[in-house]
Amino acid sequence: MRTSRPRIDRLVAWSPAILLGGLAALTYWLDAQIQPPARRDDGSARHDPDLYIERVSAVSFDAEGRVRQMLTAASARHYPDDDSVELAAPSFEMTDPGQARLAVSAEAGTVSGDRQTVTLRGAVRATRDAFAATSRDRGPTGPVTFTTDLLQVKPKLGRAETDRPVTIEDPRGIIHGVGMVLDNNARTIKLRSAVRGTLQPTSVPK
Repeated sequence: MRTSRPRIDRLVAWSPAILLGGLAALTYWLDAQIQPPARRDDGSARHDPDLYIERVSAVSFDAEGRVRQMLTAASARHYPDDDSVELAAPSFEMTDPGQARLAVSAEAGTVSGDRQTVTLRGAVRATRDAFAATSRDRGPTGPVTFTTDLLQVKPKLGRAETDRPVTIEDPRGIIHGVGMVLDNNARTIKLRSAVRGTLQPTSVPK
């Protein structure tokens, strides 16, 4: 069954929006956990790492000792010329109170020097567990998964974008498209082109 783009946009709105919040948290989490050494004014402009960490593992606990955020990566490299951080096989998980568990993984990732952008590359997969529905939701509230090859997250703008093929799955079915804009402020996902998918009918909360 092929579904029109406007209808798909309405049906997928809200469901995966919380994913961006978790991806945004990754920016600030990395900034707090991987603090680079002070820059040396030696005139060097080469893109060479000055800090290398293997088997990165960082955990954040709440006041009661419960795990709230966890970051792992095969390695991390800091580059002083642009202050960026490169991650190999990053995996990030959030279990904050009142929120559904969120897990994000990719083959590689880059945190920009100004900490404004996180770019995830290769087998990007974000999964949000089911959470309690509210009267504002337009359908089932999870679990929701989306996969793509590249995802660029800009936390301060509340946006995540890609121009690559994207697959979104939730209990209603599966949707494919090329190009995606996830707007956390509007709590919507828009697929740009080649949209197709199959969705099961669902009741809308009153």
